[in-house]
Amino acid sequence: MNNIRAMQDEATEKGQLQINVTSSAGGRPVADARISISYTGVPQSTLEQVSTDSSGQTEILDLDAPPEEWSLDPNNERQPYSEYTLDISAPGFEPVSIAGAEILANVKAIQNVRMRPSETGREEEEVFVIPAHTLYGEYPPKIAEDEIKPVNETGEIVLSRVVVPEYIVVHNGSPRDSTATNYYVKYKDYIKNVASSEIYATWPANTIRANVLAIMSFTLNRVYTEWYRNRGYDFTITSSTAFDHKWIPERNVYDTISVIVDELFANYLSRPNVRQPILTQYCDGRRVTCPNWMTQWGSKELGDQGYSPIEILRYFYGDDMYINTAEEISGIPASWPGYTLEEGSSGEKVRQMQEQLNVIAGAYPALPRITADGVYGPATAEAVRKFQSVFGLPVTGKVDYSTWYKISEIYVGVSRIAELT
Repeated sequence: MNNIRAMQDEATEKGQLQINVTSSAGGRPVADARISISYTGVPQSTLEQVSTDSSGQTEILDLDAPPEEWSLDPNNERQPYSEYTLDISAPGFEPVSIAGAEILANVKAIQNVRMRPSETGREEEEVFVIPAHTLYGEYPPKIAEDEIKPVNETGEIVLSRVVVPEYIVVHNGSPRDSTATNYYVKYKDYIKNVASSEIYATWPANTIRANVLAIMSFTLNRVYTEWYRNRGYDFTITSSTAFDHKWIPERNVYDTISVIVDELFANYLSRPNVRQPILTQYCDGRRVTCPNWMTQWGSKELGDQGYSPIEILRYFYGDDMYINTAEEISGIPASWPGYTLEEGSSGEKVRQMQEQLNVIAGAYPALPRITADGVYGPATAEAVRKFQSVFGLPVTGKVDYSTWYKISEIYVGVSRIAELT
C-alpha cells in the first residue's frame, strides 16, 4: 500500500484515457456501458465513473501519470506509467474487470473492451490482469534465430506471396504450453498491442515507426513461412518474449502507436533477392545486448537525433534492408484506389466508400447517412470526418490510405462477413 501511495504522490503529470466498448458478437458498439476507474491496488477508492455513448465510447479522461521523462530515460529505474483498474458493466452483457491499464504522461491510452452477451441469468465477470511493460518488468530475452528461414525443406509449406492476414492466431504462452489459450486477433490490433507492450508511446514518431516495421516484418515472416503450423501447432505466433513478441489480452494501446500502425500496416522489411519478410529480432539494449539486432533504447536515441525510420533500421540491420509492401491484404472488399479521395472526387471508388459508410452508420448512429452517388461532396466529407473522429484517425475529411482501410475493416466487422482463414 505504501508503494502505491508513493507512486500516486509521484504522478505529477497527466495522461489521457478513452474506453471503447463493443460486443464480442458482431463487433457493434455497446452504448450506456458503465465504467468505474480506480487505482490498481486501491479498488475501494473510485476516481471516475463514466458511461459510453452511442458509439460505445467514453469521453476522454485526464488521469495522473508519472513524469514523461521517466519513459524517455534508459537509466530510469522507476515505473514510468500509472496503473488503473477498470470495472465495466452493461445491461445484457457479462461484466469485465481490467486491472493494470497503463497511463503514460502526455499521450492518450485507448482501452478497447469486448463484452460477451450474457446468457439467461448468467453474470460471470471476466477478469484481465495486465502485467508489467516489457521495458520495466522482467521477461525472458529472445532466443536467437536465423532472420531468413529455409523454404525448401521437405514438408515445408509457405505462401506464394506476402499477404497481410485479416486475423492471426496468438498462443498466449510458450509454444509447448498446451494449457495456454489461443486467441483469434485482428492483425492490426495485434501489432498495436505488441508495440504498446514493448516500446513507450512517448518516444519519437520515427522511432515508433521503425519498431512497428520490425514487429510487422517479424510477424509476417511467421505468417509467410507458417512457422508454427509446420511444426504441428495450431497457431500463428506466441506471446512469449523468448520466441516471439509480448502480446497481452485486453491491454490498452496508445494513440501515437495506433495511428502509425494504421499508416504502415501493409509494410514489411526485406533484403534483395529474398522473397520472405525478414525476421527482424531486437532487444532492449539496456538489460540485454544483441549485436546485429536493433535495440529499442538505441532506436529511441537515433529518433531523438532525427534519423528516419529506414535510417534507424539500417543502422542496426545493415544498408541492404528495405521497406516493402505486401502484395495482398486479406478480408477487404475493395483495394485502395491509390490516391486520396476528397471533395471533388467522383467515381466507383467514391461510391463504394459511401456505401460502406452507410452500412457502418447502421451500427454507429453518430455517423450520418449519405447518398451513395459516387460524388464526394460536403456531406460525404462530414461523414468521413465523423468516422475519423470515432475511430481515432486524424480528422481531415479526406479518405487517405489509412482511412480507406479503416472504413473497410469496420465495414467488414459490422456486416459480419469477416471470415477466419
